[in-house]
Amino acid sequence: MTILIQFGIGVVFGLGLIVSGMSNPAKVLNFLDVGAIPAGTWDASLALVMAGAVAVTFIGFSRVLKLARPAFADRFYVPTRKDIDPRIIAGPAIFGIGWGLAGFCPGPALTALGFGSASAFIFVAAMCAGMVLARFIAQVPSAARVVTPADPLET
Repeated sequence: MTILIQFGIGVVFGLGLIVSGMSNPAKVLNFLDVGAIPAGTWDASLALVMAGAVAVTFIGFSRVLKLARPAFADRFYVPTRKDIDPRIIAGPAIFGIGWGLAGFCPGPALTALGFGSASAFIFVAAMCAGMVLARFIAQVPSAARVVTPADPLET
């Protein structure tokens, strides 16, 4: 039953990405081009999408974290670290650069695969290669003390 609920959530998320235009890299790049504001060609519609997502997340997290435990897990996995390390700076910077260059981030890129987009296939292949490289780098002894995204966060 859990897998069906997760599948349903994924379908709703994917449909939301399609309806909002997030799976269209041209729309995303028009949103990111804030230099187009004076010319009046900037596409602000994704700002509304982001505002809606932030509102839903804020309300959802405030309610869900009041529960004793999650519906489909033994406990909540929330970050406990409060320090800022190089990975917390480098990761979002790489993400932002990739988003700005390609017009895709992971969720919309996976959604765009369904349209047969060649650029989405290239992006997803590069994203997978980057994930493999990140895992490899995390295995280097000098980086072994760094928590990787697959490691569960302790509460």
